[in-house]
Amino acid sequence: MFWKFDLHTTSHIDTLLEKEDVTLTEVMDEDDVLQECKAQNHKLVDFLLRAQCMEDLVTFITQEPSADVEEKVKYKYPNISCELLTSDVSQINDRLGEDEMLLMKLYGFLKNDPPLNPLLASFFSKVLSILIGRKPEQIVNFLRKRDDFVDLMIKHIGTSAIMDLLLRMLTCIEPQQLRHDVLNWLNEEKVIQRLVDMVQPSQDEDRHSNASQSLCEIIRLSRDQMFQVQGCSEPDPLLATLEKQETVEQLLSNIFEKDKNESAIVSVIQILLTLFETRRPAFEGHMECPPGMSHPSFSVNHSILEAVRPRLKDFHQLLLEPPKKNVLKTTWGVLDPPVGNTRLNVVRLVASLLQCNTHSINAELINLNTLGVILDMYFKYIWNNFLHIQVEICTAMILAMPPAPAEPQPDGEPGGTVESALIRHLFQACQLIQRIVEAWHSNEKEQSEGGRRRGYMGHLTRIANSIVHNSDKGPNGPQIQSLMSELPTEDRENWEAFISGQLADTNKRNTVDLAFSDYQMQQMTSNFIEQFGFNDEEFADQDDVVDIPFDRISDINFSLNTNESANIALFEARCKEKIQQFEDAGSDEEDIWNEKDVTFAPEAQRRPSSGSTDSEESTDSEDEDSKRDPFEPCNPASDDRMEVDTGWSPVWTASFDDVPMETGSGAAAASTAPGVETGWADFSSFSPKCLFFSPKDPLRCNSPVAMETSMETIDPLGLAAKSPECDGWLGADVSSCSEQRSITETVINGSMKETVSLTVDAKTETAVFKRSLTDVCPPPRLDRNSVSSEQAVNGPA
Repeated sequence: MFWKFDLHTTSHIDTLLEKEDVTLTEVMDEDDVLQECKAQNHKLVDFLLRAQCMEDLVTFITQEPSADVEEKVKYKYPNISCELLTSDVSQINDRLGEDEMLLMKLYGFLKNDPPLNPLLASFFSKVLSILIGRKPEQIVNFLRKRDDFVDLMIKHIGTSAIMDLLLRMLTCIEPQQLRHDVLNWLNEEKVIQRLVDMVQPSQDEDRHSNASQSLCEIIRLSRDQMFQVQGCSEPDPLLATLEKQETVEQLLSNIFEKDKNESAIVSVIQILLTLFETRRPAFEGHMECPPGMSHPSFSVNHSILEAVRPRLKDFHQLLLEPPKKNVLKTTWGVLDPPVGNTRLNVVRLVASLLQCNTHSINAELINLNTLGVILDMYFKYIWNNFLHIQVEICTAMILAMPPAPAEPQPDGEPGGTVESALIRHLFQACQLIQRIVEAWHSNEKEQSEGGRRRGYMGHLTRIANSIVHNSDKGPNGPQIQSLMSELPTEDRENWEAFISGQLADTNKRNTVDLAFSDYQMQQMTSNFIEQFGFNDEEFADQDDVVDIPFDRISDINFSLNTNESANIALFEARCKEKIQQFEDAGSDEEDIWNEKDVTFAPEAQRRPSSGSTDSEESTDSEDEDSKRDPFEPCNPASDDRMEVDTGWSPVWTASFDDVPMETGSGAAAASTAPGVETGWADFSSFSPKCLFFSPKDPLRCNSPVAMETSMETIDPLGLAAKSPECDGWLGADVSSCSEQRSITETVINGSMKETVSLTVDAKTETAVFKRSLTDVCPPPRLDRNSVSSEQAVNGPA
């Protein structure tokens, strides 16, 4: 309970603020000033809200520190000032957003000459961004009154923090109507045209990159906003301006009508690639058109394609004559010239144009033989996988796309669908089939001479598999097969030998290598489904399959057809063999666990065997066994008999009679009536030695508790002494050797006394077992008639 001792530590700031002449820098030197401000310490907040303190905080983040200050503490106070102003304390936000003098001082930072200090620019952008989010109406109204705001933003677009501030104005304004007003205001200020003018060779690379990134983000944010706001009927004004044909033409003229500049060219291509992106759904997995949106919204604007088509020859020339690049030395050789970022992005642009599948664009690419130039670069630059993947994408789209609709005829009727001109160009003019086979054989020759496998072989394998697959199952299959048949006989035979030989072997080897990795990844891939778990000889059936990478999961039948009737019948039969069923004896059947008197009777007379020292271990005479039925009970008066299988020759039957019980209170326990049939019991683990005791050996007890044992011998005929005619406890002749013996054993465990007695009558061949429990408070006393165990067994001395 810490509140008893008042362990709360008072911040040193409270003590410091009590001074009348305390300064802002002294407060900012305290280590916990930010924590106290975010915790809204009243004294600290009131101090910071002073007019002079607020002005000093804004000054710290808008003016360059003195050059005389040590470098490691040069930006200490600007950093702390920025954190205090952006601590999201409502009183500070209100004071800063409503005081126009402070806003003018903050706005004055944009009037500095470029380039801006990047660290101070980040402080300025962070403070103004949080004000836009918390006080949007006040800040927007203030900025709209500044006529030079957009000019200053474009002027400093080379600073990344200013670009972020421009994008935050498009994303952080929550009221929909206010956001739309901001978009219209920026569009009226021609922010798109001004950003486009920044992407030209006369500007530096930072302006190229940031202006291009700003335009790309405006495109994506505007399109995403169209999907999220379904009820918005008005189009985004900034996006509409960007998609205009004259805007795209201005972009292209900036890079082609002036000196070639790689940074400007790449930046413009990045903007075009963003415009060619199909408009993504608002969330992943949504493939259908959202409500209120038409399917044409997912296609590329036709005006963009019309602006790009006349410039295709200029992009084609860039592939042949890129901007000058220095010779590049690599570990495997010299690249003169290297591929370069310009040509790589031009190939990406061609792949995006092919995806649009427009007849005019396709026809222009065929006339220029752009695909042939791209294939030449593919086989020349054998280690540039960035280029290889783009060429693979181009060939895959050409083979899999349906033919592009033809242009409308002059009479107004739409043109009919014809065969794909790109596929014909790819097979005839570009000679794709011959070049694949030639490159494969050339690679094998180099490898056989100890050379290294070429870097494009993996992509070449996938291109060949795509050709085979589309010729069999693709939408252009008949056309591809027809073009195959038109090949020269030698080329056609080489191709057929290639797909049945090297290509099939490569697919088989790749599938075997990837099978276990697919299993480890636990993915239901086509390789895993097709090949995992097969033996080596079972792959012979896969020699003709060259389209392994294509999915066949839909052909798998997961249903299990099993017949359980045979197993169920076998299980029930085994249960009947192993489990002995209990017979229902009726409603008067008694519990088999009730305590009863047990009578053990031998069914055959025992006689001593010669040479035996222990009469209890002797066996019955064969003559006596022949005179008596072993299944006949010895006591006909007893109905409750249990067959006891002890595993030795004399079979005994048990008779359950009432057993008198004594409890601690002296009440006798009720017993069940005799004569009720009970279930069978198995005494296979019962040893006969526990019933008979040799007169020669004393009784032994291994019990750890205190006990007293007494044995009373009833000898009415005076046969206590061992008779020469009766060698044993029960002689062979019952008529001449008849006696009754009783064995009593008492065990004391705490306050309970348990007495167990066994009485055996040799004449009637019965044994009576009795057990009783008594509560003994005083120590138990020995019975005067009891004798020691040794005297009871061996007789008196």
